[in-house]
Amino acid sequence: MRKRALGNTNIQISEIAFGGVEIGMPYGIGVKSEADMLSEREAVRLLWDALDQGINFFDTARLYGESERIMGSAFYGKREHVVFATKCRHLKQPDGRIPTYATLNDLVRTSLTESLQALRTDYIDLYMVHYADLDLLANEDLLRVFTKLREEGTVRAIGVSVYKTEETRLAIHCKEWNAVQLPFNLMDQSQGTYFTDAAREGIGVIVRSVLMRGMLSDRMPRLHPALKDVEVHLGKYRRLLRAGFTHLPQLATQFALSHPEVSAVLVGIDKKEYLEDALDAVSGPDMDEALLKEARTLAYPDPAFLNLAEWDKKGWL
Repeated sequence: MRKRALGNTNIQISEIAFGGVEIGMPYGIGVKSEADMLSEREAVRLLWDALDQGINFFDTARLYGESERIMGSAFYGKREHVVFATKCRHLKQPDGRIPTYATLNDLVRTSLTESLQALRTDYIDLYMVHYADLDLLANEDLLRVFTKLREEGTVRAIGVSVYKTEETRLAIHCKEWNAVQLPFNLMDQSQGTYFTDAAREGIGVIVRSVLMRGMLSDRMPRLHPALKDVEVHLGKYRRLLRAGFTHLPQLATQFALSHPEVSAVLVGIDKKEYLEDALDAVSGPDMDEALLKEARTLAYPDPAFLNLAEWDKKGWL
């Protein structure tokens, strides 16, 4: 497993990041309850397998159910081999306002303490704001709280998790965050506009949604009729399966990794076969320039429509 630098930090992370939401709570297509999830013993064994296969970067969050606790149990005594990324609790009040500095500081530090206890560690490698919207990114108090944690050494690096391109632009313009986690895949390539800017500022890029919750995979179920155009477009990527690429997850993962500004690709893993798929993707061929160029022309024409959270709310997934 190759390693890449997380921006201009001294942290070296595996090209594949183990996405921990699925082992902590019901999440994803076809997962409706705990009955559809791995047992804790199975989840721990899967985490061990990932580490044994060279994955050292594990992504979780305070709001991912039991994910942090399970990772803490799995990697107790192995801390020096693991890079933990986790995210604080949501910080906005119910009415959408951002708390004052004192309250914000307490919220972040309390969330961090909970994460440290669950992960059974005394520091976090990468500590992130969980969905940093434009209001949070423009809030100087929030930045002050996070930079202070980095200065104190409780966290080695700080970052933000975003959804929209304008959020990515603002995070990069700030020049204080060490990493930005963002959605990017064959269908929605809009965030790629800011990759060069991130690299220039020494900010690591962590790509999530590379398989669009399994839609860019060989196990994609038939989609809701409202997503017919999406389903048709997904079929176009089959024409790219050549030059050593044999299946869609491999192609989708290598597409993201073909961008040198990307530090790691975050893959949700809750089955042994998904781990094997991820490992297969990074051990296979690199995408040549001609194939990469063709893949870039096949971005979905209306990326704003590709809002999986909204699809969930409407019952389309």
